Amino acid sequence: MRLYKLLYVLPILLGVGLLAFLPVEDKISDRLEIGSKAPLTDVKVTDVSGEVLTLEEVADKNGLLVNFSCNTCPWVEAWEDRYNPISKLAEENDIGVIMLNPNAAIRDDGESMKDMQARAKSSGYDFYYALDEGAKLAEAFGATRTPDVFLFNSSMELVYTGAIDDNAKAAEEVEQPFLKNAIKNLVSGKGIDPKTTKALGCTIKWPK
Repeated sequence: MRLYKLLYVLPILLGVGLLAFLPVEDKISDRLEIGSKAPLTDVKVTDVSGEVLTLEEVADKNGLLVNFSCNTCPWVEAWEDRYNPISKLAEENDIGVIMLNPNAAIRDDGESMKDMQARAKSSGYDFYYALDEGAKLAEAFGATRTPDVFLFNSSMELVYTGAIDDNAKAAEEVEQPFLKNAIKNLVSGKGIDPKTTKALGCTIKWPK
């Protein structure tokens, strides 16, 4: 009888565990809309280097790229090999880059500043990686998962948001490099299409 109950309950537990890694529907009413100004640009955040800065200070003459990311999500690990190349592309085109960690509920479970510093070092991040204290910025942006990207123009207006590209599993098999195309088109003055895509990732672990 006990074995029967175990066989019945185990698939349910596994299913619940997997839900943490599946995409969820965006909170459309809360998410920053295309054309909206970047919020909370004067809020100070602390980078893994110890430097205290704001989004306003990170932004360059052609805009700002914000990526909500973390240390513990398998979706982040899948896309992580594209982080530095995209950062380089953005900075070559005078677009500031910052990655923010909003996982406030699990700071003691792999998402602390110490964990972030270790991740930045081991992954060779060449961009700012800062703590989003209390997930305030993520909430203001309407971000829902990690990774979740927001690209702003020189007027700090949102021009693209969503996924990095269309293939988390393999960079060499990407057919639609959404974010790279958005960066190139932003700088060249061409229209960005699509302006929004569905970000796939682990749900943000909001403070309780």
